[in-house]
Amino acid sequence: MANHTILIVDDEAPNREYLCELLSEEGYTVSSAANGREAVARLSQEHFHVVLTDLQMPELDGLGVIQHIVERKINTIGILYTGYASVKSAVDAMKLGAFDYITKPFKAEEIKIVVKKALDHLALQEENLYLKQQLKARYRFENIVGTSEKMQKIFSLIDKVASTDSTVHILGESGTGKELVARALHFNSPRAGNPFVPVNCGAIPEELLESELFGHEKGAFTGAFRTRIGRFELASGGSIFLDEISEMSPNLQVKLLRVIQEREFERVGGIKSIKADVRIIAATNKNLEEEVAQGRFREDLYYRLNVIPIHIPPLRERTEDIPLLVKHFLAKYADGKAKKAPEFSKKAMSTLMRYRWPGNVRELENLVERMVVLCDSDTIDVADLPDKISAGPAEASPLAPFISLPEEGIDLSTAVNEFERSIIIQALNRSNWVKNRAAKLLNLNRTTLVEKIKKQKLERPTEPSMT
Repeated sequence: MANHTILIVDDEAPNREYLCELLSEEGYTVSSAANGREAVARLSQEHFHVVLTDLQMPELDGLGVIQHIVERKINTIGILYTGYASVKSAVDAMKLGAFDYITKPFKAEEIKIVVKKALDHLALQEENLYLKQQLKARYRFENIVGTSEKMQKIFSLIDKVASTDSTVHILGESGTGKELVARALHFNSPRAGNPFVPVNCGAIPEELLESELFGHEKGAFTGAFRTRIGRFELASGGSIFLDEISEMSPNLQVKLLRVIQEREFERVGGIKSIKADVRIIAATNKNLEEEVAQGRFREDLYYRLNVIPIHIPPLRERTEDIPLLVKHFLAKYADGKAKKAPEFSKKAMSTLMRYRWPGNVRELENLVERMVVLCDSDTIDVADLPDKISAGPAEASPLAPFISLPEEGIDLSTAVNEFERSIIIQALNRSNWVKNRAAKLLNLNRTTLVEKIKKQKLERPTEPSMT
């Protein structure tokens, strides 16, 4: 308590002396001001955790002191006391932002309790502010690791979209980081101070999902013994993330469509409409256009969700990001451990970059965590990797992404250009951007490689901040 500072404001010296002595005995650092003007001047120069002020004072009264604290957003708790107790003055004080209201004659225990509650409240405010700052730092999109061209486009899109309330549809295979992108959108938006509520539509039984999303009234169905608030209400003012949206039943698709169109819904068994002040972010690992064509997903809902699509590429299409991802996960899982984080040998890293990663970034993260826990040496070699990775599956050929022709066809020039770009980046990363070594890996003259680097507008990436 020695670090907690309190300012007593009273034009009567006996009151100031009594309160200073009482609170000093509790271990607080106590100062005093003889009037409101003096208090305001002190607040501009010093920081106080609590201001305990008399209501009735000449020139500037206690309400004026409280108003000064609120208007200037000073991180101080204001408490009023007076011998002229009235309902109106109490209401006015609370409306202005006073934490509490004490009447004379003073009761020592009451003063101690109110001051203690005020300090607890202030500590809670500071903790909440700290947690919000931590969350925002954690989900800044800059910290989604990746310097590949495809990831840079995603970062740019998040930057443009985050500040809006537009519905976003995130597409990508399992493990690519769809929820991380959704969180980045939320925590970089004006809604960041309000809830982010994720819902996995594929993990909740169909008969329970409606109640989970919209809530239910007491007696709405067997077992509904009390009213329950749904995820849309919990997300009020914030964002709701509907993962695996393709698994939603046709009946629920209709109700979700209404929420998007009308921005309101009813609880199961209810008749009262509830406003849905939420931003909707949906995600799926399926092709919704194909689902629409097969009659499994409503076309009108698809177009409502697909306002701003963000496609996250699988890891096999951005292998140049693997070294940075590995470094990021090594730092993450070695943090706080006594031993130093191991490093992957060049051969082991090359093996990781040839692997197809069906589980995408999630699979890579799990592997790095396992290596940090199990590796007894400073270097992780090929022999330390799981057999399925070290053996290298047959489809791990760098040509694999281009062997299978998509049903809708492909632009050959673009495909060849992307393949060349990917191979050059891999060679540069493997050779630590030493062009002579990279040229040897590609069986090219150095001058030819330099020309291709210029043509592709490739630059050595800078490492992202891990803060």
